[in-house]
Amino acid sequence: MAIWKQSPQEKKTGPKRFGFLLLPNFSLIAFSSAIEPLRMANWVTGDECYETVLVSHDGEAVASSFGVEILVDCSLSDIPVLDAVFVCGASPIARTGNEAVIGWLRRQNRASIALGGIGTGSYLLARAGLLNNYRATIHWWDIASLKDEFPNTLVTNNLFEIDGARYTCSGGTAAMDMMLFLIGKEHGMDLAASISEQFVYERMRSSEEQQRIPLKARIGASQPKLIEAVTLMEMNIEEPLSTDDLAHHVGISRRHLERLFKKHLQTVPSKYYLDLRLEHARQLLRQSDKTILQIGLACGFSSASYFSTAYRNHYGLTPREERKREPELSPDQNTMGRSVLIRP
Repeated sequence: MAIWKQSPQEKKTGPKRFGFLLLPNFSLIAFSSAIEPLRMANWVTGDECYETVLVSHDGEAVASSFGVEILVDCSLSDIPVLDAVFVCGASPIARTGNEAVIGWLRRQNRASIALGGIGTGSYLLARAGLLNNYRATIHWWDIASLKDEFPNTLVTNNLFEIDGARYTCSGGTAAMDMMLFLIGKEHGMDLAASISEQFVYERMRSSEEQQRIPLKARIGASQPKLIEAVTLMEMNIEEPLSTDDLAHHVGISRRHLERLFKKHLQTVPSKYYLDLRLEHARQLLRQSDKTILQIGLACGFSSASYFSTAYRNHYGLTPREERKREPELSPDQNTMGRSVLIRP
């Protein structure tokens, strides 16, 4: 059991003041995972290590992706001086608007305030030009589009990234890992461990850990050659390999590879590969501004017509129809899967 004890030599420097800018449809689990460790740090130490300030664009309450409204302390125009501000991003990413927020973030940067992105909050920082030449991360679903839209940002697949005065995480419970790291850096890892135990959080994950669960868990199989083949597929979306090439690279015959796919995944390699490419295409249609032709080519389809036919056969609608049904909804329109019994 980790027990935190304050060093007699430790100087009290006053609480750090962290601001959390809530955007409409922000992730409630990511926000809670970020803010609760700060509260617990104060409770464990019996001291005020951190102050938190909740912020919205206009000072009004903000609805989360589940519809739960969170009251805030202030608007952008009357916010107190902060040590750091974390953007709790919207789901789905709001690619337009937010110009006033972007301008405000740039002013915080000029004032040497540390800037953080939680989940899709990283996108807004990148759009403001505040992640240029910084390592940063975002939820794995949005990594490809962040890399594509902001080539000057050093996007990683890591759970979280701390690069100078830039703190970004992939969202979800990764926000807790990032906050525990920041608390440990400021007050020692004993305190971070004590906080982790209070939340029955089995272990503190390092920044270098990958976001997605291991492939063998995702596909429900542990056969090494099968995992190797699927890994090759995921790494070669734009220029797909033939089944013969896949078999050659993993060192088995084509028939053996087909038997492995049939036994463990109940399909053939070519169908599994096509489904992967179409899933990636769907992600790009929803999360990027690329043209349909560009998306098709990026997913290994040689023509727009071939892409459209394959997409319609798989999803029951064309890529154009898919894109049209994914408008950026206002907070009162977008339920994002929340219970219809809950009213913001």
